[in-house]
Amino acid sequence: MSTKTSLSPEATKKKGKAGKKNEDNFPSPEAGAAESHSRPDYIFPLVLTSITQELFGCRADEDVTGENPYKLIKKEDIVQDMKTRAAVSDFSPVKQRVLEYPEDELLLVFDRDFTFGQSFYLVLTVEAKENILKPPVQGDEEELIDDDDDEEDVIVPKTPEHHPWISLGSEQEIEEETVTHTRPRLMYKFSRPRRDFCSPVRFSDRSAQDGFVECLSYQDKRFNITELERHTAAQTVHHTTDSSTQTLWRYPKNTWTQYEPREFSPEEKKHQLQSENMKNFITSVLIRIDVALQQNCIMNVFSDDWTALSEDDSAPTGKTKSQLKEYQSFTDLNLSKEKTISHIQWHPSISGVIAVAMTERFTLEERIDNSTKLLLNPSYILFWNLSDPINPQLQLECPDDVLSFQFCPSDPNIIAGGCFNGQIALWDVSAHVDKLQDTRSDGKNISHAPNKKNDAPVVRYCAVSAIENGHKSPITDVQWLPETFEVSRYGIPVENSSHMCVQIVTCAPDSCVLFWDVRAPRVVSQSLTDMKKKSEKPLENPHGVPDTFKHLNLTWKPFIRVSLFKIGSSGEYSPLKFSLTDNTVDYSTGERPAHSTGEGEEGSVPSAKQQNPLEHISTKLYVGTEDGELVYTDWKMEKDKESGRLFSPRPTRRFILYDTLINTVSRSPFFKDIILTVGSWRFAVFKEGLTNGSILQSRCSQIMYTVGHWSPSRPAVFFIGKEDGSVEVWDLLEKSHEPSLTQNISTASITSVKAKSISLKQHLLAVSDRLGTLHILQIPWTLRRPSANEMQIVKKYFEREEERLNYFEKRQTRHDNAKKETDTEEQRKKAESVSHQKHEEEANAEAQREYEEYLNLEKMILKDTYLLTADL
Repeated sequence: MSTKTSLSPEATKKKGKAGKKNEDNFPSPEAGAAESHSRPDYIFPLVLTSITQELFGCRADEDVTGENPYKLIKKEDIVQDMKTRAAVSDFSPVKQRVLEYPEDELLLVFDRDFTFGQSFYLVLTVEAKENILKPPVQGDEEELIDDDDDEEDVIVPKTPEHHPWISLGSEQEIEEETVTHTRPRLMYKFSRPRRDFCSPVRFSDRSAQDGFVECLSYQDKRFNITELERHTAAQTVHHTTDSSTQTLWRYPKNTWTQYEPREFSPEEKKHQLQSENMKNFITSVLIRIDVALQQNCIMNVFSDDWTALSEDDSAPTGKTKSQLKEYQSFTDLNLSKEKTISHIQWHPSISGVIAVAMTERFTLEERIDNSTKLLLNPSYILFWNLSDPINPQLQLECPDDVLSFQFCPSDPNIIAGGCFNGQIALWDVSAHVDKLQDTRSDGKNISHAPNKKNDAPVVRYCAVSAIENGHKSPITDVQWLPETFEVSRYGIPVENSSHMCVQIVTCAPDSCVLFWDVRAPRVVSQSLTDMKKKSEKPLENPHGVPDTFKHLNLTWKPFIRVSLFKIGSSGEYSPLKFSLTDNTVDYSTGERPAHSTGEGEEGSVPSAKQQNPLEHISTKLYVGTEDGELVYTDWKMEKDKESGRLFSPRPTRRFILYDTLINTVSRSPFFKDIILTVGSWRFAVFKEGLTNGSILQSRCSQIMYTVGHWSPSRPAVFFIGKEDGSVEVWDLLEKSHEPSLTQNISTASITSVKAKSISLKQHLLAVSDRLGTLHILQIPWTLRRPSANEMQIVKKYFEREEERLNYFEKRQTRHDNAKKETDTEEQRKKAESVSHQKHEEEANAEAQREYEEYLNLEKMILKDTYLLTADL
């Protein structure tokens, strides 16, 4: 049995000093929670995200562990991270102390036990780093033992030694018990026939043996197995050809020729014209010449009869066998990777140039989880040219993902786009027009040329609206008001004196439609400070952003807010797409004023005296909602008679056709009152002013429709994009119950379709998919060239459908009136029968009452005459 003895005073003093020195150098992990409340000044706890751990190579339990928790990080890497990510950097709380650190490397320690409250802490002094990495050697602990006292045992403190870990097979058992995924998860989609939607549910008893359902396998056309290896044999054979040629050389000679006209003399001319032979010749050919002249007056002898004959044969009854031919496809390996195309637009003035908006392929939850990635990777609108399918010609930097954008009709260099965060942005590409027109210049004509030869110049947005005054939801549609008029703050159309497009209309699912003005607001008075700032020399723009709309940046507000209240109930509609009435104004003035991008004329607002109201301009618009409803409303504001406040009127009509959101509301370029709407599994064609429904409606498709677009050259043709990556071509002259052509374009869902007429012999169809690829297709001759009198035929077809709807409405009205009269007659007869029965019952009751009175009277008389005794 060993006994514990106390140390000598000197050994105790030495031990106390050594223990105190160790505690000053580095706190022990056994201190627990007490140390977390009082940490040394040279230690700063940090929370490092997974992104920061990957950047600095300090991933927990991988790069740093409990056995090896130390990691030296360069000071310049930390400073660069704080410059790049600013306040988002995890080292920003200790920025000043890192900058004051004298050496080039700082020590980062992985604190698995959360000694100081976090998983990592940073050592901020050189002495502490040296003490942690190289702890001082303990003194000769044998001096603490009293050599004279040999009879008693003394406890000697020893530093624990590290031993290598010896595996006993436990990690293998853990790996065997851990569930790991060996293949990607499967996703199944179950659906039921649409005729069974909202049908009543009937429950019944059934035996458990009858509940077996066999799921048979079927062949999926979209699935294919990529062939990785194939054994083939080839052998080359030389082809020989014998040929010979020989030229016959002739001696060159110089030759010449000359002619001189032979003419009659005046006497001979007079003699020939008066001769009998000339008179007989003219008399013989007079009839034939007369017929030829009449035929020239009646018909055009220079027209091609065979071409006209083929046009007549290909009109309504001919079936086309032409297909959409792949012309080009555009995709960028960096900017299009893991992104989708939300919207496309052809350039209105430069032939062969198309712009596409690239957005992240994220759901709302994924967008929230990857918010840091979205901040570091901006979105772009790419400009492609048909002459260069590899490199984009221009990149428009966006504040957020753009869901819809449009070129200004009066100045195509101005572009307006609606963002996912509810802001609206403006771009000016006037400095890069040469780059778009000539792709072989490699940026030589552009002042802001990129560093690399093949890189496209990046154009930053000129102005962006204030986020607190815009939409609260993603902007889904953007349109410019036509240059023929503008809208006052009361929603009244007035004359546009500048003849330039200066107002924009946007909509979002936040239940409102907003009107924006790109001109500077009216300035009532100008202070001395503002005048001083104006006289000073403006600062240079480091980003090269044009100052066209600098007066709107971060202060832009809408001047009209149109709310869409529901008809007959509380709540509001959620608009996604809208279509304005195509209004045109004929001006008697001469030339239109030139467009000015300065701050003088463009920034000023004309006075109310100069703006004449236009009474014949329609203020109606169709709006497609998120719930599948088509709403017809008015943007003109109304004034409350009591309070005098302006408010939006309720919509006048509502059509319910779709089960999900409406993705297309488009007017025909040939008939301004014909509107094409696409949503869920069908499409419909409406006529403005017709209140009893659609004039054309398709049957339900097995695959959802995603987008629709009218043909710019044929009134009877429109294109429909589908979710399975195919495009349907509908030709109303050929058949209206099914598409004339269905062609598969991509393996992903179609997101946008736009057609463009490049020349008389070339019409192109741009189709974008969810994988971020833009497909350019050639439209065949039969689908781009209108037949004879096609517009009149289609117009009569729409008129017949309108008459059919009016006929059915009148017949339904007559049926309802007849049913109402029948119900009224039945109720009257029923009331008469009830009253007659009641009258009979009252008559019987009256007779019974009179009979009882008679019996009582008879009884009283008999009693008075003593003929009736009390016993009887």
